[in-house]
Amino acid sequence: MASLTTDLAPLLLGVLLAATGAGKAFGRQVAGQAAGTVLVRVLNDGRRATRVLRSTGAVELVVAAGLLAAPTTTVPGIAAAALGVGFLGYLGYARATAPESSCGCTARSDGPITWRAFVRAGLVVVGGAAAAGARTPWWTQGVRHPSASLAFLVVTTAVLAAVSSDLDHLWLVPLRRTRLRIFGHPLVPGRDEEVPVAASVELLERSLAWVAAAPVVRSGLIDHWEADGWRFLQFAGVHDPDGAARPVTVLFAVDPRATKDTTDRPAVRVTLVDDRTDEPVAVDLLA
Repeated sequence: MASLTTDLAPLLLGVLLAATGAGKAFGRQVAGQAAGTVLVRVLNDGRRATRVLRSTGAVELVVAAGLLAAPTTTVPGIAAAALGVGFLGYLGYARATAPESSCGCTARSDGPITWRAFVRAGLVVVGGAAAAGARTPWWTQGVRHPSASLAFLVVTTAVLAAVSSDLDHLWLVPLRRTRLRIFGHPLVPGRDEEVPVAASVELLERSLAWVAAAPVVRSGLIDHWEADGWRFLQFAGVHDPDGAARPVTVLFAVDPRATKDTTDRPAVRVTLVDDRTDEPVAVDLLA
């Protein structure tokens, strides 16, 4: 089993790095993604941050090609492990200096850095070390042990999906909504029971305010709290006035007692706050 895991590691890691590398190198939204990362603060230039992300994606693609085409050589595996170590260092620095910044790891998710990003980077390190020890090409192992190879790939793919926030819309969000439907129940004003935050988010996503602000929002729900009779829902975003993208915090204020079962036109307030200056951004989202 150990040899099977080692020999299939180049395939799994190669596909992962090819997917994330392609997103960074060729993605159309990379500039917006870069604006929300700590790279903007370090380099003090959004265009430089974008170039760094694209260059990192190109390196990932080269390493992925080596893993897939020459799986029994040690260099691609060592290079992948080194990439993983670099990712961990970057994530640690970003988390310590700008915890509200986004990861930029896949160029598809703008959410803040969480434990899942660290786990994914750690898996790259472990996968690279395993790939460096591969002795049999992954395609040969697939032919010799098809059932075991398939089972290994299914399990490891599920693990990677669980630690990849940009895939949440495929499984986690539907799972949460199903759980709410099965175990939740309609709540109406006047009852003592608290409306779940998930119900407020679901109601928000059905509102015109959400539709208007959607082009700015770049993350899932980051934080929530209640004050002055409102429930505040915090998201990360990127505001792009005149082509100068800058990271912002998007705050929605909703009625904490409302759900989709009690109203189809919720009262929602929207505020954008510039992450660099902590000042409100004057913009008409409905314009």
